Order: sequence, then C-alpha cells, then structure tokens
Amino acid sequence: MQIVFSDAQYWNNFLPLTYTRPVAELRCGILTFSERWKTLLEIENCSYITEDYLQNKYPAPKKEEALFIVPNFLPTEGVLEQIKDLKFGEALVYKDELLAARINMDNFSLNQIEKMTDIHEDLFFFEKHTDLFSRNNAAIEFDFDLITKNRTSQPLSETNGFLGEKSNLFIEEGAVVEYSTLNCKTGKIYIGKNAEIMEGCHVRGSLALCEGSIINMGAKIYGATTIGPKSKVGGEVNNIVILGYSNKGHDGFLGNSILGEWCNLGADTNSSNLKNNYSEVKLWSYQSEKFEKTGLQFCGVIMGDHSKTAINIQLNTGTVVGVAANIFKSGFPPNVVEHFSWGGMKGDEKFTINKAFEVAEIAMSRRKVTLEENDKKILTYIFNNFVS
Repeated sequence: MQIVFSDAQYWNNFLPLTYTRPVAELRCGILTFSERWKTLLEIENCSYITEDYLQNKYPAPKKEEALFIVPNFLPTEGVLEQIKDLKFGEALVYKDELLAARINMDNFSLNQIEKMTDIHEDLFFFEKHTDLFSRNNAAIEFDFDLITKNRTSQPLSETNGFLGEKSNLFIEEGAVVEYSTLNCKTGKIYIGKNAEIMEGCHVRGSLALCEGSIINMGAKIYGATTIGPKSKVGGEVNNIVILGYSNKGHDGFLGNSILGEWCNLGADTNSSNLKNNYSEVKLWSYQSEKFEKTGLQFCGVIMGDHSKTAINIQLNTGTVVGVAANIFKSGFPPNVVEHFSWGGMKGDEKFTINKAFEVAEIAMSRRKVTLEENDKKILTYIFNNFVS
C-alpha cells in the first residue's frame, strides 16, 4: 500500500519554500514530514498530490489503494492508532477538514468514504512556514523519541563539557564532537550520522544536527534549531530551521528563520529578528500579495531554495527571499526579495535561467548531488510563471 501526501490545504501557506517541493518534503524537527510518516506507519512507498509542475519530481499516486493523509502534524498515540486501523472507505476528520482516509486512488473521490470519524484530541499542526521554527522544539522532541527508542547512543568524548541528562543526548555512528559544551537542560540534542561539532562550540538544546552536517569552530547555537543534512553553520544562530544542503558557515547572526536547500549566506550576513519598536512582525504573503501579520514578535528571514547573500549583507526583520535570488548590493534589501533577483533590490535585473543552472550545478556538485532535469524544469517553471 502507498501513502499519499496531500498539499490541497496548506501549500500556499509555506511559500516560498514550497515553490520547489510539496509540503510533505519540508523539514521540521529531525525529519521531513514524509520521513516521519514513513517511519510511524512503516510504509516506504509514498506519492504526492501537489502542483502539476512538481509532479515529475514528486510522483503522483499510483492507481491503487492508498492511505491518504495531510502530512503536516504530529499525531498523538491515539490518533496514530486510529490512522493505522482505518478500513477501506473510512476517514478521519479534524476541525471539519479531512485528515486521513483509506481509499482507492484509481478513482479519487471523497464519495468513496462511507464512514467519517471526528478527531476530538488537540493535534499539533504546522499550518504555515513560521510554525517550522516557532514549533520546532516539539518536533525535535517527537522525532528524538521516535528514532532513538531502544537504541544506544555513541559515547560523548570526555574532552567536552556537558549539562543535563545523558538520556537527552543521542550521537549517531561516525559523528565527531570534541572540546565543545553541550547543554541538554534546555532541550534534547541529536547529532546525526557523520555530523561534526568542531572545537570551541557552545550548544544549547534543543538541536537536530542532521546527517553529514557541520557546526564550525566557535559557533554559538541556541535552540530550538534544526540543521538539515549536509549543511554548515557558524557564528550565532537562535531557533532556526535549515532544510538541508545550505551554508551559514561564517560569523553573523541568524534567528527565528528558515533557509531552504542550496542557500548560502556570505560572511557577516546578519538578519534582524526583532523590530526596533518590538511590534508584531509582518511577512509577505505570495497568496494575498500583501504583507500579513504573523502573530510573532521574533521573526527573521524565510529564504527559498538556491538563494544567496554576499558578505556583510544585512537583512531586515521579517524578510522573505524568493527562489534563486542573489543579494549583493549595499544597503538593506526590501522585505520581499524577488525570485531570481540579481542584486536584491526591487526592480533589479533578473538572474538568467541558464546562469542559475550553472551556479546550482557547481554548488550541488560540491555535495556530490546532480542538478537533474526535473530540477531544471521546476526552476524554469518558477522563472516563467512567477517572475515579473
């Protein structure tokens, strides 16, 4: 049986991160939503109902029986068992919205559903992009318990300083941590396979340092922070999520922020996460095409895939950066940086699509990843349809 992840309700809420992926492929905690559900349900075969231009890379459902699910929530034990126990034609509903169903994708229709059961427990949902960092502590706690259960951590080297309970620290095989301090009193710390925390770092949980990622010497890491696979982080960070394959390797501050994949922040790039008047932060909405309230006092930058900053760039509180933007001009860029911007300022010329491919291929080859034809088609679609 396959799991079918649906984007129908939430895809727009996570832009610009979802311009290049379905909601299920967003990372929060240690895992992506899809990885979490495949682990919980012990089903590897998955597919997606998402935007047409993403379906070549993220395959549409096979015409067979499936467990249809909205992926972006953490289930309670009770709700997880209800999902596992669904029979064909049965569905679960949460706050008047379809949550999960056992149906046949050969003739996808809600008319197949013969029995609907309302969920009355409170579920932990991620409804918009800022939830990925503001609710990240709960996701790290959930994933930590899920993937370390009945397993033994590698030992922490005696060169390190440690605070808290050792049960709240898990180190995977091949990870290296030397001459640093780790504080698990503030949250759990997970160090992934072949990851490294270099000398002189100070880490306060909660932290998810995913496979193959590196925290550079002397970094200061505050939770709740997720550093996705094959990423590099230095300087000072506080409550950030890096989806993966991105660099913030040098000095500079980044807080309450999300970086997509294949991003790079130049040395001494700083992002403000608090307005001078301490007021609520507004963010650009691609759906409404206006700035909307976030309900947050602390919010830094949301950056789409393949975007980059030069050295000494300063980003205002509540900045949204589109896909494949290059920010290098002096002065504060606007609070919304256009896709494929060449400079970062409003009205700047655009980075040509072929040059974007060239840079992406070089950057990805450093991680031994290939820019596939499907990736080029996605970037081309964004360039042709979302760039003014």
